[in-house]
Amino acid sequence: MRLVTIRYQNETLAAVWEDNAVLPLPWPDAKSAIEAGLESIRQAAAAAQPLALDSFILEAPIRRPGKIIAVGLNYLDHCLEQNLTPPEHPTLFTKFSTSVNRPNGELRWDPALTQKVDYEAELAVVIGKQARRVDARQAYDFVFGYTCLNDVTARDLQRSDGQWVRGKSLDTFCPLGPAIVTTDELPDPHGLAIRAWVNGELRQESNTDQLIHNVPALLAFCSAAFTLEPGDIITTGTPGGVGQFREPPVFLKPGDRITVEIDRIGRLDCSAGPFLSQPS
Repeated sequence: MRLVTIRYQNETLAAVWEDNAVLPLPWPDAKSAIEAGLESIRQAAAAAQPLALDSFILEAPIRRPGKIIAVGLNYLDHCLEQNLTPPEHPTLFTKFSTSVNRPNGELRWDPALTQKVDYEAELAVVIGKQARRVDARQAYDFVFGYTCLNDVTARDLQRSDGQWVRGKSLDTFCPLGPAIVTTDELPDPHGLAIRAWVNGELRQESNTDQLIHNVPALLAFCSAAFTLEPGDIITTGTPGGVGQFREPPVFLKPGDRITVEIDRIGRLDCSAGPFLSQPS
């Protein structure tokens, strides 16, 4: 099953996207549908009338996650391009939920705040039910599904702050979607090709089987410290090829088009919009 959130007739709705049919659900977004449970979603989809494909706008499936838990340095090639030793334990930080953007949304930033905006293609895990102190062997029982995420980053803020939250959390800096692919359709998220292009140039190409800390390990590590709730997101890190560590470094600019794609899940097609002006 592929669960989405759409804007239809000036309201938001969860929906199931099956082949070329989009079936509206009686919940305001995918997070509410996840809380209702997979069986309730199936029953509602079976009773729904499909919408015309040109009658709605696709939103981020989880528009305001309770938590976005991000993992740094979780692909070997990304560690090597920085001359770093792979971490023994996951390196966690967060992106604020106000950074969430539509799958084909526009990235906006103020050049007085940052001039080094970068892309990061990532596999995101969507939590399906409350999880606390979960054993890695039971981790998949708590996963609802998977989606794509672009961990857009202001590298100059990331470096100057000495920690990563502000540089990762600017408004629009978390394109998410297009759909959450449920675990019954995708039981193992490892072994998926992951890529990113900028203006049609392939910049990142790897596979989720290269994760240093895999999905069960991440869920166990996180839930040992704090409670995971339905609709929370664990975004699993990015492979090598980001703009910061190219020779020479290259950063995003207005007009750029950024595509993130993960096999069997889908793609994000975002653009960098005009600069924001400073507030008066």
